[in-house]
Amino acid sequence: MTADLFSLTYSSTAAVPFDDDALAQLLEASRVSNVATDLSGLLLYRKGRFLQVLEGPEPAVRDAIDRIGNDPRHRDVRILVAEPIEKRRFADWTMGYEPIGAAATPPPAGFRDSFDDLDSGDETLTARALGELALWFRVRSVAAPRRVA
Repeated sequence: MTADLFSLTYSSTAAVPFDDDALAQLLEASRVSNVATDLSGLLLYRKGRFLQVLEGPEPAVRDAIDRIGNDPRHRDVRILVAEPIEKRRFADWTMGYEPIGAAATPPPAGFRDSFDDLDSGDETLTARALGELALWFRVRSVAAPRRVA
């Protein structure tokens, strides 16, 4: 295990809802910053809520979450999981992004269409949900790569 390789997942609420242009600007700035600080990860946005995984050297991850916590565009920043990791789950992505829009058909049983269940305080549920989310995102992105850099 790399001594300082660290992963942090947080959720937050947008102070003002982001449109596509605002999200594109946020992603571009994040990707530039992440390259400079050796961070990788993913960002999900749905109905005014962010869910983000940051991974990299622990000091860089902690600096990033401090900046996010002080960013007036975010409120209710909540760290869901913070842990040392053996290897990156998103090593090739300065910041993967997936818009989650409204489905054309009803979702399957157990499908999460919001991040509200992550506020339950159940750490077992949160860790399992984040693991499933990371796997889903990686599989989906390999099958149909888009908006990943």
